[in-house]
Amino acid sequence: MAKTPSTAKPAAPKTTAAAKPIKASKAAKPAPKMREMPPNPPSRPSKELHVFPNPAPERDYVIQFQVPEFTCHCPLTGQPDFAHFTIDMIADKFCVELKSLKMYFWSYRDEGAFHEKVTNTILEDIVKVTNPRFIRITAKWYVRGGIYTNVVVEHRKKGWKPQPKVDLPAHSFESGLLR
Repeated sequence: MAKTPSTAKPAAPKTTAAAKPIKASKAAKPAPKMREMPPNPPSRPSKELHVFPNPAPERDYVIQFQVPEFTCHCPLTGQPDFAHFTIDMIADKFCVELKSLKMYFWSYRDEGAFHEKVTNTILEDIVKVTNPRFIRITAKWYVRGGIYTNVVVEHRKKGWKPQPKVDLPAHSFESGLLR
């Protein structure tokens, strides 16, 4: 004799060893509300570099930026190119602001550029907004076709002369223990 719907028991919810029983919902839940993109997202690629006043313009000191994840693509093949940029800079009146520098480097991600051209363009753009006493950019490009490429570009402000190098004596490490 077959059971009628009024006498049939509903099947127990299926479970797994790590999960609780799944309950059937009576009505479909509305989809969660998605957050709208703000009009000015906090991070967006940009070619605009921002500056701030050098906090110690009376002395030469080196500011070094490391950009280990630079990406652009080959203008001939469209394949991605990756580089590690090191920027050594002696500021004059202005320093480059880090967030804008990050967004500036990010702006190259979808551009095709030869290694030499992009390295020189970055130097020119930073010089244009900061007018530093000295800047050196070293771009170490990752291997492409079995060849590593390093591009080093410099700018010196007219009339700027570096301070003489100071050589300090080297001392061995002392632990206070007898050997």
